[in-house]
Amino acid sequence: MAFVVNREITEQWFIDPVPLAAFVGGLIAVALTYVVGTAFDANRSATSLVLAGVAVTSLTTAIQTFVLQRNNDVVRQVYSWILGRLTTATWGDVRLILPYVVVSSVVLLLHRRLIDVLRVGDDEARALGVNVDRVRLIVVLAATLGTSAAVAVSGLIGFVGIIVPHTVRLLLGASYRRVIPLSMFLGAAFLIAADIPGRVLTSPSETPIGVVTAFFGAPFFLLILRLRDQRA
Repeated sequence: MAFVVNREITEQWFIDPVPLAAFVGGLIAVALTYVVGTAFDANRSATSLVLAGVAVTSLTTAIQTFVLQRNNDVVRQVYSWILGRLTTATWGDVRLILPYVVVSSVVLLLHRRLIDVLRVGDDEARALGVNVDRVRLIVVLAATLGTSAAVAVSGLIGFVGIIVPHTVRLLLGASYRRVIPLSMFLGAAFLIAADIPGRVLTSPSETPIGVVTAFFGAPFFLLILRLRDQRA
């Protein structure tokens, strides 16, 4: 909690532990989601994993609320971080997370063809010579690393990972050879665009960017569900 609120405590350290601590926390959440999702569904269907993710999110939210109640002096700062914000971002933050984001991006880009192969199913992918378990583990670790590093400095900015990739799929197809690189660039562009209404509409105060993305993301998520039902 103190790392999130008082970054000046760790900025002078030889290695700032905030992104690494976020990565460890992200790995724990991913592992719990995977364990819960597979405990009741050996086939590891997307629906089971999503429901497991909801359960793990509820648990971590409860833990977070409990910790906040015992640290009332930092509630305002932590609440601002939870909503997501770019107002306090500096070039120091960029330098802090850049190595983690670069590693994550390179690994995902190098595996984008293999991820396409996984779309045909595990058995078919193995028949084509793909080590399914290893590829899946590497991709999950890389995605968790990049996401954790970004969240460590910007807070929780939701729905970007839903809006941008699905828009790319709808417009340019589902191949990850296009989806991954385009999502990286368009995700950054979308984040900048979403930051503008929060700065302008309630000026001189500012609406957290996480609130703005939620306004766009919630209806978009319902639209995606509707389109999937129609295709089914």
